[in-house]
Amino acid sequence: MRYLFLIFLFTSGCQSNVPNFNGGFAFEHLVTQCDFGPRNPGSEGYYSCLKFILGELDLYADGIILQDFSYREKQYKKNYNLQNVIARFNPDAEFQTIISAHWDTRPWADQEEDQKDKRSPILGANDGASGVAVLLELARIMGQNPPEIGVNLIFFDGEDLGTPGQNETYCQGSRFFAKNLPIPRPDEAINLDMVGDKQLVLPIERYSLRQHPKLVRYLWDRASDLGLDAFEGRVDYAIYDDHIALYEIAGIPAIDLIDFKYPNSYTNYWHTLNDIPENCSAESLWQVGQLMVDYIYNRDGQNWGDK
Repeated sequence: MRYLFLIFLFTSGCQSNVPNFNGGFAFEHLVTQCDFGPRNPGSEGYYSCLKFILGELDLYADGIILQDFSYREKQYKKNYNLQNVIARFNPDAEFQTIISAHWDTRPWADQEEDQKDKRSPILGANDGASGVAVLLELARIMGQNPPEIGVNLIFFDGEDLGTPGQNETYCQGSRFFAKNLPIPRPDEAINLDMVGDKQLVLPIERYSLRQHPKLVRYLWDRASDLGLDAFEGRVDYAIYDDHIALYEIAGIPAIDLIDFKYPNSYTNYWHTLNDIPENCSAESLWQVGQLMVDYIYNRDGQNWGDK
């Protein structure tokens, strides 16, 4: 495995008086989503969660866009009506960024060892609810502390309807968004996926380093400066996630913050029935959320030139 040791390059212009991210509030949002049950598209929990997300965003966002689309899932040949949610903050600002997560959960626990459990939908505390929880707490913060830059919080649908080994069947929400931009093309994007693991470890995802190296270096250096020890300055796997469509289809420099091993190298909760709130933590959500707050309120002071 190749390691990248990062040098702190971007110290100028960073404020110390940025708002505080409340990991406890974010964790409450994670639990609330899970209380609805699995949020696989078309389920009762899915519609309850959508209503919850829209209700929270309506309190704080400058504008909300609903982007409807349909998709025929390949493995079981089922049609789905899906919906991306875009919450806009300071939409008239010259610089626009995306912070995104997927809000759907996987309809099948296909990583379960017991065959009888493989067709059961997962609860998705980490794989789905964690990123949404961070975004909802960011919405509250920005509603109370309007940012200088434009921030688009995007809740992608249909991320987890894919067939293993067929990348193009995953990430349907980001693919549709990238092909049908409902807003002027943003300058960059950060995607959050599986960021609630109690044993959170966030190395650098390999495609991210290719797609927006300056943003990767800036964020991991800032994490080090802020004492956020979940962030490890080494390059790990390349993952097909929502950041890929944003970059390859829409031309938006995009990166992915993702924990590759949930919970660790010896045990797997990903796409299993063990993806539950008890295996997530407010501390992990805080680390990711505080870095995002620092990014939002300091990004305007960074002059990186060409991306």
